[in-house]
Amino acid sequence: MGGVRLLEWLVPLAGEETLDWDAVYREELPRVYNFHRYRVVDQATAEDLTSITFEKAWRARGRYRKDRAAVATWLLSIARNVAIDHFRRAKTRLEAPLEDETAADSVTPEDEAVRREEQRRLEALLAGLPARERELVALKYGAGATNRAIATLTGLSESNVGTILHRTVAALRAAWDEGGRP
Repeated sequence: MGGVRLLEWLVPLAGEETLDWDAVYREELPRVYNFHRYRVVDQATAEDLTSITFEKAWRARGRYRKDRAAVATWLLSIARNVAIDHFRRAKTRLEAPLEDETAADSVTPEDEAVRREEQRRLEALLAGLPARERELVALKYGAGATNRAIATLTGLSESNVGTILHRTVAALRAAWDEGGRP
């Protein structure tokens, strides 16, 4: 009973408009991962949430309608829901990514110390943002989503998204220059 039923989602759905899932995965993986990386502290959790996002997308592929949203927008919508579910289960504060793990080989220990300190400062500034602003920053800069796609995902108007992001980035810059909180 269980073996066949568990794998039913792997079989293409009748009448399904075929997407090149390998291409979708290659193209969208960095955006989805970066979105989750902006939302959680550790790389392992971001990887897990990214994996869950793509599994849910694969299972729901029969419900995807290209006339309603681009594949990237649809995946970010799923990623957003996965993140919400994660934080609901964990009942924890949203955390920012700690570090960029692609450091150059020629970096001196002093350069690395400065980079880590700046990363901690950025983490603290992002952690101080309200949830809505933090999510918009994650969608824009983590996932590379356009304001239009963010508006579609969040239900805000495109101009409201732009205004909120502009004010949030300005507050982050000011706080960075002052060494304080936004």
